[in-house]
Amino acid sequence: MSSAQELPSEDRAKARLGLIMFGLYALVYAGFVLINTVAPKLMGAILFAGLNLAVVYGVFLILLAIVLGLIYSQAASRMETRSAGGAEGAVK
Repeated sequence: MSSAQELPSEDRAKARLGLIMFGLYALVYAGFVLINTVAPKLMGAILFAGLNLAVVYGVFLILLAIVLGLIYSQAASRMETRSAGGAEGAVK
């Protein structure tokens, strides 16, 4: 397969979703890096329960990655199921 045009539509849809989710995560991560670069002292600010911004933001990044992975997995499974259902319907 030499181009995206040759990919099945569900593969293109999954790739598009993955790129969108990657872009979202990259933007949130870039915010973390930007704060560390421009105002590193801000990362030491206590937000709540004795936790500073660096810890809260870091945990948020980890949880966001997990949630995005779960969302992608669910969406990709649904796309595969729809594709398989459509293929079975065409065979019968």
